[in-house]
Amino acid sequence: MKLILLGAPGAGKGTVAKLLTAVDGSVQISTGDILRGAVNAGTDLGKEAQGYMNRGDLVPDSLIMGIMEDRLQEPDCEKGFLLDGFPRTIPQAEELKTLLAKLNIELDMAVEIDVPRDVILDRLCTRRTCANGDCQAIYNVKSNPPKVEGICDKCGSPAIQREDETEEAITHRLETYNEKTAPLIGFYKNEGLLMTVTATSSDDVIAAVKAKLSL
Repeated sequence: MKLILLGAPGAGKGTVAKLLTAVDGSVQISTGDILRGAVNAGTDLGKEAQGYMNRGDLVPDSLIMGIMEDRLQEPDCEKGFLLDGFPRTIPQAEELKTLLAKLNIELDMAVEIDVPRDVILDRLCTRRTCANGDCQAIYNVKSNPPKVEGICDKCGSPAIQREDETEEAITHRLETYNEKTAPLIGFYKNEGLLMTVTATSSDDVIAAVKAKLSL
């Protein structure tokens, strides 16, 4: 399957993407993970991106499109891919459309995960992420806490609250999403590719996608 996952920060795009990879071997492509990896590695791209990410702002398109073109041509994308958190703006969507045509790749659909704002705020404010860039396991202090508070179960590194997951940063991210990213819903509706799933359960989203694609 070749999907774009749309939805506000905290809507569950990453969780849904991970679950969908098990369905048919498609790979999850998250620009957030790619950029955080660059930040942790201290690359030039990472240093440039870090300031934007810490403020909850969008990283400029110029830093994103080159990464995406290279990534979509890697061998593991042949079975399919799940774009998690990309595109984020109409210009990115237009550039992606051009890029996919250039690479002779056809999307199956764009899936909007519609989750209430209060649920999103609660999810993100209580989320903790492994500080190890090679692990980055995700926990929730309410629903899925690490066995030892503040310590990753998988690798023993600190499980921390990211700087962009404080309530102030999340509010800013949601405002940014509503202003710049929400219009993508109309873009993909006009392209005939949009499916909206209103659900707080990842399993419900997975079931809707599988039913739509007859998987």
